[in-house]
Amino acid sequence: MSGLPPREPREIYRVDWLPGTDVLHGTCHCGAEHRAQDPVAMWEWMLGHPEGHQPREDRS
Repeated sequence: MSGLPPREPREIYRVDWLPGTDVLHGTCHCGAEHRAQDPVAMWEWMLGHPEGHQPREDRS
């Protein structure tokens, strides 16, 4: 045991570069996806939650 308190859940953001293009593909912790060429615009979209976000439908 480490004696440390349990960690809080974290929000995870993912940005992938689409090879052969100047396009970034972002996935927010809520499951919403977005494409942009400008990295600043991508992060503004991600961190502007929930504006512009439409989470994916649960397909279970």
